[in-house]
Amino acid sequence: MIIVTGATGNVGRTLVRTLVEQGHAVTAVSRKITTSDVPPGVRTLAADLARPAADLPSPDAVFLLVGGDLMMTGDPEQVVAQFAGAGRIVLLSSQGVATRPDSLSHGRAFAAFEQAVMASGAEWTILRPGGFASNSYAWAPSVKASRTVAAPFGDVGLPLIDPDDIAAVAAVTLTRPDHAKAVYELTGPELITPRQRVAAIAEAIGEPLTFVDQTRQAARELMLAFMPAPVADTTLDILGTPTAREQTVSPDVQKILGRAPGSFPAWARRNAAAFR
Repeated sequence: MIIVTGATGNVGRTLVRTLVEQGHAVTAVSRKITTSDVPPGVRTLAADLARPAADLPSPDAVFLLVGGDLMMTGDPEQVVAQFAGAGRIVLLSSQGVATRPDSLSHGRAFAAFEQAVMASGAEWTILRPGGFASNSYAWAPSVKASRTVAAPFGDVGLPLIDPDDIAAVAAVTLTRPDHAKAVYELTGPELITPRQRVAAIAEAIGEPLTFVDQTRQAARELMLAFMPAPVADTTLDILGTPTAREQTVSPDVQKILGRAPGSFPAWARRNAAAFR
């Protein structure tokens, strides 16, 4: 049996479906989850990993997602200890462990969870994605309301990854034995700028969109409504002044899946309904 935490998110939802289609028994875990969130026959468990739960089952493998509050305030050893006895743990970490090691939000916090997983006694694999294509969902309200998108650093490119590719890599590393003690960086196939992303969304929905250049300060003020200041500041640093490594296309998705990672235009076409 495989536990998937963060099972209602952009990666977890696809991962649950993929594992079920492959014939694996899955327990889907999220803070607020119901049977309507998962395919038929999947066990659901509403749990907050920051509060140890006695009813977590003993799994063969665990997909561990530690984003948000858990990443910033959770005790890594306590969180990982809830899966004692698991044969394998695949941790969804962050590229920031390598590129922003001094950043509390993008480097040090994830590094602490990596260390806890590595010390757990289970076989482990670490996945370090860069930026997600699905972050573009934040533009959906303005696209729907006014056919505009305001964003900073309009001409700075990053190799954003499709969350479905992260899920596909996770499914492989959870179920095959030849990825133990491996650390993979996951990116998309090419650099794409915010301006180019907006053009791809416009093509996907068949409507013209206007890109509005936004100042860093204006973007920061909006981000502070839903994320702590250190997270906002580091995120803006990555978006505006990425390191060479953050702009490098990794070969790891191709190596694991035997195919190139999906492009942002393909992601936009598949998710066009969110912007109409």
